[in-house]
Amino acid sequence: MTKRKHAILSDVGRVREANEDSCLVIPEQGVYIVADGMGGHNCGDVASQITVSAMRSFYEDDELTVRLKEHFKRRRKNKIKGTPSSFDEFRLGRAVESANRSVFTTAQRIPGHEDMGTTVIAAVVGKGRIFLGNVGDSRAYRIRGQRIAQLSEDHSLANEYIRMNILRKEDVRDFPYKNVIVRALGLNPQVEVDTLSRPCKPGDIYLLCSDGLTDLIEDDQIRDIVCASKGDLGRAAEGLVAAANECGGIDNITVVLVRISEEEG
Repeated sequence: MTKRKHAILSDVGRVREANEDSCLVIPEQGVYIVADGMGGHNCGDVASQITVSAMRSFYEDDELTVRLKEHFKRRRKNKIKGTPSSFDEFRLGRAVESANRSVFTTAQRIPGHEDMGTTVIAAVVGKGRIFLGNVGDSRAYRIRGQRIAQLSEDHSLANEYIRMNILRKEDVRDFPYKNVIVRALGLNPQVEVDTLSRPCKPGDIYLLCSDGLTDLIEDDQIRDIVCASKGDLGRAAEGLVAAANECGGIDNITVVLVRISEEEG
């Protein structure tokens, strides 16, 4: 199996009164999740909490896992379009979809919660690979050696404009609608989940984070802080949160760091 270590830290920041981020680690299954409740909607903290709770229940339900494996095998056998080649990636996408249904159902049932929503970025570390699932603009990064790479794609208005050549990437920080997202959990009964799979290597460090970090800290600064920690993930997490707060701390800040150590068995 792939050996790994992790650190997790969430901070309210310097402006917000409450923390609408939620995070979760299930070490025995290699599952890591960050959800950022949407501050412009009602009860964003509730939406993010429901998301991590629903995904925990999904991964801890052994009977569901058995049924899901059979469903995955049938899809692969019948060559159904859009079926991932890996069960881990398939399962992760279904887990996020399950969280979306939980948030949406609660929003429709409880008065005052109608417009709540949340982003989510989730990772599963398997044997020699990492699987990612995301909705919204919370991000996943890989730090390998002295290089940092964003692995997830933002579901944001700014990113859509970049893709259409309306906006340059270097101008995003001054874009007045940079925090407008075009996809989130809980706003509709169904949601499109982006999933991907990448090989991982010993020494890789993966960062899952809310936009309270990335709105204020450039990618190169994230890399420098993580590399300066020399493998101390707790120190790296504290450094990232402190840097965001030093830049104003205008939003909640959540980071989950995972380091791949080696293969065994």
